[in-house]
Formats: sequence, C-alpha cells, structure tokens
Amino acid sequence: MRKFVSVLLFSLFFLIILPNVGQAAPQTKIILDGQELVLPSDVEVVNVNNNVMIPIRVVAENLKFNVKWDQKSQNVSIEQNAKVLSLNVGKKEARVQNEKVTLNTAPKLIKNTVVVPLRFVSEEMGLSVSWNNKEKIVGLTSTEVPPVAEPSPEPAVPGVGNNIVWSKVNDISFANQQLVVSVDTQVTPQITRLSNPDRIVVDLPNTTFGDIGSTLQQGTTGKLDVSGIANVTEVRYALFKNDPAQVRVVIELNNLSDVQVSSQYVSGKLIVDLALTATSGIPINPAGNEGGKSIVVIDPGHGGKDPGTIGISNTQEKDFTLPLALKVQALLLQEPDIEVVMTRDTDVYPTRPERVQLANTLNADVFVSIHGNSVKASPQTTGTETYYYKRSSSKELADIVHRHLIEALGFKDRKVKNGNLEVLRNTTMPAVLLEVGFLSNLVEEQAMLSESVQNKAAQAIVDGIKEFLHQSNEQ
Repeated sequence: MRKFVSVLLFSLFFLIILPNVGQAAPQTKIILDGQELVLPSDVEVVNVNNNVMIPIRVVAENLKFNVKWDQKSQNVSIEQNAKVLSLNVGKKEARVQNEKVTLNTAPKLIKNTVVVPLRFVSEEMGLSVSWNNKEKIVGLTSTEVPPVAEPSPEPAVPGVGNNIVWSKVNDISFANQQLVVSVDTQVTPQITRLSNPDRIVVDLPNTTFGDIGSTLQQGTTGKLDVSGIANVTEVRYALFKNDPAQVRVVIELNNLSDVQVSSQYVSGKLIVDLALTATSGIPINPAGNEGGKSIVVIDPGHGGKDPGTIGISNTQEKDFTLPLALKVQALLLQEPDIEVVMTRDTDVYPTRPERVQLANTLNADVFVSIHGNSVKASPQTTGTETYYYKRSSSKELADIVHRHLIEALGFKDRKVKNGNLEVLRNTTMPAVLLEVGFLSNLVEEQAMLSESVQNKAAQAIVDGIKEFLHQSNEQ
C-alpha cells in the first residue's frame, strides 16, 4: 500500500499547466477513448492552482462512475465496482479505499456546482491522463481498451457510420412520467441511474437527429418544458457523439428512489416509463396526467405499405392524412397544456394494434384518427362523417370535433356514427375517427388536398379537442 500511495502522490504533483489561473477555461476539451465528451453549456472546466477541475456531474454522466453527494457533510463519494474515492469540499485530505491521501487542490463549490481534480479521479479509476497544452486537450484512455486510432480526416456522412445505418430521432416529448422518442428505426436504449443530481440518463446508440436536429448539433442542448410535472426538474437532450452517432437524453429528478424505470418500443416510439412507486409520497393518478397537461394522440391513417383508399385522381389517402395530421400537430404544439404524440410522422405503417397500444401505454386523454373517405362507384357522394365506439366520452368528443369540422369546411354533414373499428374499440380513452371528406369526389378531393382547406380542417380539429378537454376538466 505504501508503494501505491507513493505512486499516487507522485502523480498528483504532475501539474497541468493552464493559463489564467483560477479562470474558467471553456475552450478545454476532454477526449475519452478517442471521443470528445460533449459538455453541457452550463458546465465549465476550471483551472485551480494549475489543476484541471471538472464538475462531478461530468464525472458521473460521461465517465460512468457512481457519484454520491452528501450536502450536510459536503462529501463526494465516487465508486467504480469495489473501489471507492471519498473527497470533501474544502479539504485536501481524501481517502482511497480508506487510505488517506493528500491532494494538491481540494474539491471546491463553484456556482453551486462541486468540482473535483480530474487527474486524481481519472487515474484512481483506471484511466490514463495526458495533456496537450497547445490545443488545451485533456486525453483520457481506459487502460482495459487498446489505443484508439487517429480519426479519419474524411467527414462523417450523416446517417451512416462504420457501415451502420443510424436511427434518426424526429421528436421527443415527456408527459405522464413517460419519455417518448420518435425514431425511424428501432433502437435499444442504454439507461443509467445516476446521483447528484438524481437523474436518468438515456443513451441511444447509433442514433442522430432527424427532423428536430436542424438547429441542434453536437455540443448544443435542447430542453423540454416539464413545469408542473411531479418529481421531474429538467429533461434535456443532445447529440452526445458524432461518429458513431449517439443521442443522449437526461431526465433530472427530485428523488431517484421514487421511480422504477422500464422501456418499450411501440409503433416507431421508444417509451421510457418512470413509474412512480407507491411509497414515493407523490400522488399517483392512473386515470389522468400530472402537471395539468393532457396527452393527445394524433393518428394519421394508413401510411407506408398501406396507401389507404385511392382518390378519383389516383391520389392516395395516406398522402392526405399525414400532411393534415402534421398541421394539427403544429397547432397543438403551441398549446402549453397539451402534449401531442403522433402515431406516425413520416410515411411508415404502424399496424392498428400498434397505434392502439401506443395510445393506451401513454394513458392518453384523447385519440384522434384522421382519414379520407371514398366510394368509387358513387363519385357524386360527398361530406364529412365522424365515428366513435360506444363510450359516452367518445361520443361527446365526436360531437364536438364533428361540429367544428362542419362549420369550418362547409362539407355536407353526414353525421356522427357509432362504428366498431379497432382503433376506437380497443383504445381506453375518448377516441374518434374522422372521415374528413370524399377523395372519390373530384371537387372535394381538390379541396382536401389544398393547403387552405387543410389549414381550416386542422384548426377545427384542434378547436374541437380543446373544447372537449376544457369541458372534461370542468366536470
């Protein structure tokens, strides 16, 4: 042990020389096993007495050590397998497996964030450390992995890496204690529970951003509005790595012990469920959603291999339902009290059971399926009709949305009807299926495919949903 401590002390006196002692050094990069760690925008690498110091949040989230913080004693405990480091804010004395070690610089509390010596923590946890003073790069290498080859000078091709086709994230939402990530191909998440602060880290390997990534590149962070949601303080997401691509979502919590985490993939959606435990002291309401937000599932009919009905001009129903549904989504995204989830947002085909399962898994408040009608043998047939199945709440929703559609579009009123349809019968929330108009009628088809009529229809659907939710909340 004396030899171990001597070697340790020698390593501590190997100083990293940085300019501007005591000043933040945001230009400093940390490279772990050949991959640059993406530091959150509010995280700073600092230089204290010629020692690089990093927030313990970076230690936990990026180096994957287990970190525990005791506010009362100001103690930081860092664990990996059976090895434990114990450090205290303001004290140079640390413990490595209960052996005392003197640090060059004590951990500090800076801007309500605890920073610890990077070299000490990394080397004690089996990482070799190098320093490039010219480029201001800290290199960390896991001793159990072979040296990483220099990266290729060729730029990465979006969507492809190492002959692997990357999944693309097109939407991220959080409601009812569930993270919902819309991906174009199935992805298996790597989920880690971390402390200080309490949080769930969801890593999506071989995944990059699709539609939502136009302004979100590596090194920048997006955040979701989670105000009013029990036990959740923040949900942020970023492109953690570029090659191979990896998206990371971090869910910060008030109390990690209050949740049980599970995940499933349903109809193009990765759902990470943070089920509140019965002993958490937080009210659990399985019949509704916390934080005042209502979950609305919008279902563009058909898609992918299923074109739906064929219009009089050989148009496909799926090419009408998706654009209209996306307009509905865009309007609902502006509603602070509504969380919208799409059964599909691209030209893919979720099966009817998958659409039902998604809505039921989310414990949605409203399900709206959008369709276009057709009777090829009767091209003169026109009008709007809306279907529900048995439940009085579904009938109420159907009546309201149908009324708004008729008023907005002026199509013939074909009434609200009871229909034994799978997406209505097997869903557990108020659910309707809208047959907006007849693609088999030339005049109505042209109207339904026009931007102006779709905008009117989208606004009518949203107005109907909002009216129904308002009435439901008052009851």
